[in-house]
Amino acid sequence: MTTQDLSNVFDLLFRPEASVATAPVLALGIGVRRYLMCDDLDVLRPARGLAFVGSLAVALIFELRVLAMDVPPGAVLDGTFVADHTTALWGVIFLLSSFFAWVYSIGYYTKNLPFKQEHDALMLTAPAGMMLMVGAGDLVVFFIGLELLSIPLYALAAFRRSRADSVEAGLKYFLLGSFSSAIFLYGSALLYVACGTLGIAGILHHGLHTNLAVAGVALVAASLFFKVSVFPFHLWVPDVYQGSPTPVTALMATGTKAAAFGFLIRLTPLFPHSALATVSAIALITMALGNLGALVQKDFKRMLAYSGVAHAGTLLLLLAGGIAGADPAETMRAALYYMAAYLFTAMGAFGLIALLESDGERFTRLDSLRGLSRSRPGAAAAFALFLLSLGGIPATGGFLGKWFVFSVLVDAKLYAVAVIGALISVVAFAYYLRVIVLMYMHPAPEGEALPTTTRPLTAGLATAVCCALVLAMGFLPQLFLGPLG
Repeated sequence: MTTQDLSNVFDLLFRPEASVATAPVLALGIGVRRYLMCDDLDVLRPARGLAFVGSLAVALIFELRVLAMDVPPGAVLDGTFVADHTTALWGVIFLLSSFFAWVYSIGYYTKNLPFKQEHDALMLTAPAGMMLMVGAGDLVVFFIGLELLSIPLYALAAFRRSRADSVEAGLKYFLLGSFSSAIFLYGSALLYVACGTLGIAGILHHGLHTNLAVAGVALVAASLFFKVSVFPFHLWVPDVYQGSPTPVTALMATGTKAAAFGFLIRLTPLFPHSALATVSAIALITMALGNLGALVQKDFKRMLAYSGVAHAGTLLLLLAGGIAGADPAETMRAALYYMAAYLFTAMGAFGLIALLESDGERFTRLDSLRGLSRSRPGAAAAFALFLLSLGGIPATGGFLGKWFVFSVLVDAKLYAVAVIGALISVVAFAYYLRVIVLMYMHPAPEGEALPTTTRPLTAGLATAVCCALVLAMGFLPQLFLGPLG
């Protein structure tokens, strides 16, 4: 790279509009550097926690600054990154998902506690990748964000190195994720050959007039389908979710899915109308397979993994609605609301599993939750709320999230898809209610003590906050719809 090239790069980075756009990512990068370069951050000292929370707080302030602007910067860095209100809202979701996952990791690890500093550095890197993914105006920037997110998650999935299932989860995720990245790169190469650019705006301007361009979009979409875990790229989810440390699973289930969907919905104009039937079918099949798979599970984490697959299918219906001609602003708003509700609900559910675990799998079995309402009434009540929200019971955030999704389908005149999707969603109540029945209507297993471990107060407060936000999104949706526009 020549001196002139470096000068051009710095000129782009330090323009005022570019500084506003990239400030959240830079704040996280500085936090990661502090973790990696400072040896005085002992794992038991408050300085480590303050560094993590401080980095997230600074990044959040910068995201709120973009939201406060009447006219945000928009496309910056020669159009390779889009800094608008939508990108900032997704950024808030990513930062919250990382924060809650980190809070639930406090007190979770025992054998791997000496490596907690590395764990936190990786968990702080992930949201930076998410931000680059969702704001990418160029396929190269998206790929950088994808790898900045994926590589830390590979390591975090295998973080408990003494456990075979954790190492297996990390290996499976790494192999399949690498394959997915290769598919993305190959699709991007085809698009570059067909359109002469990797910029999203340039590809849209050129149009998909050749089979090569259509093949490129199909491969890019297939790679994204893996990240959001929809059919037929969903089979890795149960094994990886079960084997990974539960706080890491919570981050995978919320932030990763949000980042991929945020970018996927931005790509809606690239999909020709002829893809409508295919996308609709994939979404409905994903919902059906996720719900049917969850019905037969005996492990809570695997059940929630299949539930997450079903929710991914529901979100994919928004892509079908966008292809059918739904208002792009309403489609994106529905995605943001649904993902925010899913964040607080799924994060709370996985967080409670982490609270019941003693750095192991003992209380992830569904049978071990029998009689939980007698020994841990607060945890049982929170579990019940989160499960009802995942099922879409009225007065919860999950209900309104699904309402907005199906409203987009109705507006796009996809009545048959909306009806079939709603009917498939009802199946979820069978396994959600089964867990509630176990907690409230069954005695504790004989010969097995109920969980009585004491967890940090911060984790209990995080659960209470998730409960409050799930109810607030159900009872007071306007508080959240206002910022969504």
